[in-house]
Amino acid sequence: MAQCHPLVTRLLASSATAAAQAGKIIRDIFTRGDLNIVEKGVDDLQTEADRSAQNCIIESLSRQFPGITIIGEEGTSRCEVPSDWIVTNVDEEILKVKLPKDLENVSPQDICVWVDPLDGTSEFTQGLVDHITVLVGVAVGTKAVGGVIHQPYYKDLQKSSIGRTLWGIDGVGVGGFMPVPTLIGRRIITTTRSHSNKTVQAALDAMEPDEILRVGGAGHKVLLLLEGKAHAYVFASKGCKRWDTCAPEAILHAAGGKLTDLYGDSYSYDATTSHCNSKGVLATAPGEQHSWYLSRIPDEVKQEI
Repeated sequence: MAQCHPLVTRLLASSATAAAQAGKIIRDIFTRGDLNIVEKGVDDLQTEADRSAQNCIIESLSRQFPGITIIGEEGTSRCEVPSDWIVTNVDEEILKVKLPKDLENVSPQDICVWVDPLDGTSEFTQGLVDHITVLVGVAVGTKAVGGVIHQPYYKDLQKSSIGRTLWGIDGVGVGGFMPVPTLIGRRIITTTRSHSNKTVQAALDAMEPDEILRVGGAGHKVLLLLEGKAHAYVFASKGCKRWDTCAPEAILHAAGGKLTDLYGDSYSYDATTSHCNSKGVLATAPGEQHSWYLSRIPDEVKQEI
């Protein structure tokens, strides 16, 4: 890879190809049928696909960018992986982008990469593979500035191919897809499929939605906003983590949307921050008035979380 490109550009270009390779590993393991499921905690599953996909991404990026910090959902330990899992090629389209001035000369020590190798594990174990994504988010300092979302089971009927990789850089824009405006005249909210409770429902009711889409994975929910299928993503719970939201937040912001906690504050993504998004998640599609959704969150919901 040409070293003349800025570090952030090279890192995103490598993250895109690593995420796509992780998607292939996920498909191979699912086809084989032995998911080797373990329980990490209450309603928190891990499969062989989670572990293998993360090993692929972390090894591929660590070898190319030794000075950066990488935090993965399945831990930060490294191990030997098959040679064909190591990705060294890059996404050439990303290499062509022109970064904002503040991202052109970033040092490795200022970068933290957040990896969710298989977002939507619960749905994956149930065979709902359209819900799952591979997430690689890049933060500089405290801010999510770039991200990759790979959909292992996206079917491109025109190209007769499977898998799609989307990316975004704040201040640059998005690639791999074209954002679609949301429908006018109806309010569609997306939220958790498997982690609901009274507080989550109270926040949803306050939005007075015409329709609620309950799906798995933060990546999937933000994709619904980008594809014009939902106006907002509302999750009044502590269950979401930084690796769930770093990549989706960066891509959503690059497209003109917004993601915050339920108080309207941005989450920090530096290497020393807490992993838990303890004040919930509110994301709005490009063109939506984020402040309106914030104003609808009941005080009792904020106090509960």
